[in-house]
Amino acid sequence: MKKKNTNIVSVIVLIVVVAVLVIAAFTTDAKSVQKTFWALVPPIIAIVLALVTKEVYSSLFIGIVVGGLLYSGFSFPGTIKHVFTDGIVAQLTDAYNVGILIFLVILGIMVCLMNKSGGSAAFGRWAQKHIKTKKGAQFATIVLGILIFIDDYFNCLTVGSVMLPVTDRFKISRAKLAYLIDATAAPVCIIAPISSWAAAVSGFVPGNQNGIALFCSCIPWNFYALFTIAFMFAITAMQADYGLMEQHELNATTKGDLFTTPERPYAEADKAKLKEDGKLFDMLIPVIVLIICCVIGMLWSGGMFSGKNFVEAFANSDASVGLAVGSFFALIITLVIYMARRVMNFTEFMACVPDGFAAMIAPILILTFAWSLKGMTDSLGASVYVAGLIKNTAGSLMNLLPFIIFLIAVGLAFATGTSWGTFGILIPIVVTAFKDTDPNLMIIAMSACMAGAVCGDHCSPISDTTIMASAGAQCYHINHVNTQLPYAMTVAAISAVTYIVAGFSRNVVVSLVFGFVVLIVLLYFLKKREQKKYGAAWAD
Repeated sequence: MKKKNTNIVSVIVLIVVVAVLVIAAFTTDAKSVQKTFWALVPPIIAIVLALVTKEVYSSLFIGIVVGGLLYSGFSFPGTIKHVFTDGIVAQLTDAYNVGILIFLVILGIMVCLMNKSGGSAAFGRWAQKHIKTKKGAQFATIVLGILIFIDDYFNCLTVGSVMLPVTDRFKISRAKLAYLIDATAAPVCIIAPISSWAAAVSGFVPGNQNGIALFCSCIPWNFYALFTIAFMFAITAMQADYGLMEQHELNATTKGDLFTTPERPYAEADKAKLKEDGKLFDMLIPVIVLIICCVIGMLWSGGMFSGKNFVEAFANSDASVGLAVGSFFALIITLVIYMARRVMNFTEFMACVPDGFAAMIAPILILTFAWSLKGMTDSLGASVYVAGLIKNTAGSLMNLLPFIIFLIAVGLAFATGTSWGTFGILIPIVVTAFKDTDPNLMIIAMSACMAGAVCGDHCSPISDTTIMASAGAQCYHINHVNTQLPYAMTVAAISAVTYIVAGFSRNVVVSLVFGFVVLIVLLYFLKKREQKKYGAAWAD
């Protein structure tokens, strides 16, 4: 019955989409949709379809086609050209995107190697001796995610590959693991001064201002990032899961079902025959080498070996180039180590290349469509439309502007699936609008922009970070989106209210204390509600 109801809703949504297109065809032309709300329609359609139909690929592609239709004025040849030539093909030939795809593939190969060598099984045995409880496994995942703060892509896939056997052993659902990975990716990177995100934000700051210094001054005011980290520790310590996540965790704990839904694209991975005589060394050394090589790769891409200092190199680093080059050298070093230790021969090593590639086909396909959809919104002038909204409100309600900017950043990042794109649009506007006001208010407003962008990216099903978190946890993507959304929106609501407090008080201590108290009190009542619904909280 549930499947039938879902199909009915899907048909209704598709009819609404067709109706929107018909209205657009008769009321607009190619020029009139530029730089208007119509620019946000393609991603909105894609997101709604994905959440309702549970079909990610078709939903994203329909959103891309809608963008092509609007851009071409419903011309068939123009739509085909824009969708494929200007959209999908352009994204797959973009140097930055290709670098990320290379990194993704090499990570898949590395994970396959660690599994085939027996390193993952050895780590599982080590964790069995040292991590005794379900809470301990979740805390270990959170701490590891915080420690890997260099880049969110790297965080998602590395934490997933390392912690998956541990969380599986303690019957932690794949959806919960995906949330913990996602929540320690962008929210941690956005408050880490030495990260690819700090470099990106500093690059968007206009004029002669020191971007890194401004970034650092915003860290205490980045309420969404700070509250998300606190939220993870709190729900783990209090066992306060709720909503769909509670159902996934109950199924994992009581039935041993880590997926809950019939869609379990990575289930076969659990059945792979792994070596039982592997050593912990075979797991730790590739991960450590990968971290070191990727950090060096990012510094190299930023010009550290050409005379720039450490901070300048990170500020100018290219995450795509650095991660691709670093992961490649990590792969070569792993080959040398494994062959020297006779863990596997060259033929066995090379057999992991296509296997690792195959494991990443799903996230690569989703990423390609998500990037193409972003290209559609860019071509329709979404950034100009949103910039106009910000400028029109900059002259009034000054104390409420951090709150308003936060909401706008959330909406833009959610619709476009990119926090960096949101930074690029909003940060120059915020800095310009607030440069002649109280400097403290400008920092709060800029923090609100960054926090909102991370929040929207965190919630969006078309975000590359969300997609990679699903891949890292080997979780069905829509399950990750649906279970994470209530958690992210809870923290978003607390952050939004805290920005109102900050706008009037302009005191970081008062604002943080207010937000943390609200968070703990809210979780306490949510836990009480869930206990009435499901009975007493299950023990570790």
